[in-house]
Amino acid sequence: MSAPSLGRVLAATPACLCLLALCQSLPNPADRPSLMAVERFQFTGGNLLSSGKELRVNSILQKLKGREITEGAKSGHFPPAMHFFRARKLIEQSLVFNIIQKMPKGAGLHLHEYALLSVDWLVKNATYLPNCYICLTPMKGIRFRYFSKNHQKRLANCSEWILLEQYRKQIQNVTEFDNSLFRNLTLVTENPEEAYQSQNIIWKRFADIFAAASSLISYAPVFKTYFYEALKEFYHDNVQYIEIRALLEPVYELDGTLHDKDWCIVAYQEVAKQFKNDNPDFVGVKVIVSVHRKVNNSKMKTEIQEAMKLYKKFPETVAGFDMVGQEDAGKPLWYFKNELLIPAEMGIKLPYFFHAGETDWEGMSVDENILDALLLNTSRIGHGYSINKHPAAKQLSKKLDVPLEVCPISNQVLMLVRNLQNHPAAALMAEGHPMVISADDPATFGSRGLSYDFYEAFMGIGGLKAELTTLKQLALNSIKYSAMSAQMQAEAIKLWLKKWDQFLDVVLNMFKNDEL
Repeated sequence: MSAPSLGRVLAATPACLCLLALCQSLPNPADRPSLMAVERFQFTGGNLLSSGKELRVNSILQKLKGREITEGAKSGHFPPAMHFFRARKLIEQSLVFNIIQKMPKGAGLHLHEYALLSVDWLVKNATYLPNCYICLTPMKGIRFRYFSKNHQKRLANCSEWILLEQYRKQIQNVTEFDNSLFRNLTLVTENPEEAYQSQNIIWKRFADIFAAASSLISYAPVFKTYFYEALKEFYHDNVQYIEIRALLEPVYELDGTLHDKDWCIVAYQEVAKQFKNDNPDFVGVKVIVSVHRKVNNSKMKTEIQEAMKLYKKFPETVAGFDMVGQEDAGKPLWYFKNELLIPAEMGIKLPYFFHAGETDWEGMSVDENILDALLLNTSRIGHGYSINKHPAAKQLSKKLDVPLEVCPISNQVLMLVRNLQNHPAAALMAEGHPMVISADDPATFGSRGLSYDFYEAFMGIGGLKAELTTLKQLALNSIKYSAMSAQMQAEAIKLWLKKWDQFLDVVLNMFKNDEL
């Protein structure tokens, strides 16, 4: 525990001096209430004061939560202990989940551009546009492309392109065909353990899904509409702001014309501005320019230089830089230390938001990413799943107030953890370690917005010790640790507090006549 937090604890609970090894006497069973008070205080949200209204809502929430946990323990069907693909229907029946959906969640800070919006929209809208072709790759994946009649339709990995408009007219069961497209654009399956028997297998499938989705989304007319609809989906889930990791790959027109990274940033700006005009209580969007961690040093240098230019040219939209892709299969951060130090050596600001610690391979070179991310001055740590194995990094993260972006469903689906009650963030939450909750790739996992991940964190990772103040702290953290300017953060918090108060009234009204 750091000195400042120790002072606050002792001020609140003087009787804990001996319990914290500040005197020589042996622990006394009579001090049990004080020790428990210290644990509650340290827990995420434990030092937040509650209004009378919040206490009443917390009472409702904890009764419902206790009931669901008790029933789950008896039946063996507790959603956080189950694979999300099986748990989703149970989660949607939960009254706790219903309350979390209504809660203003602040910001989604760990999201990827091609997995923001439910795949239903892509299948039912994008694949029904004129000139949409499909092909089967040699590896039995699918790719899409929009072509004009006169444009060449031969591309790498695809020799035969089929016009979907004609194909749907020829088949008897269009619904089943569309369902097959859905299955090819998500990881969702009835038997995930059988379908994905190793991390390498699921990551290979994951990468293919991204390639398929991007082949649809990278068509200019789809690109902008997709992003607007994604903002709408997060907004309806009571998320006020998002930051997306974006590869900024070329966006194409019907005639094959390609648009560059500047065009993509401007497109994101325009869509975000339009969405905010349509929904004034939405705060905004920022983009974290990203590159795949498998590139070579020369390519990384080029990407860093381009990111610096974009950050300077679009300061209100570009938040910084990150590396994406399977951490275990990619190059470690330290491999690119010379390239990543270029901005600092040039005296140019380029914030970093590194994925790090998304691994359970202890002692491997990529396992050092968690410490190297901090040494390279990351603003946040994407996932940080392995941080408990690195006490120096954990201590430094807390000292520097560098939060972890915890993505529960992603960590479970991508096979880092089976039961979310055993997620490393449980220990971090008990210590009040800086963190935010996000969704990573909700569309790929069959999720929507942030509510499912908040539910898993609140019910599974936090357990019964997580209360309303925990949810409040996590939401406030998402604003605090965002890349928003200080003024933008102040406005976002003001808006969030107003929404929070309205949320409390909604919950109290929901249960005013109910016996819990």
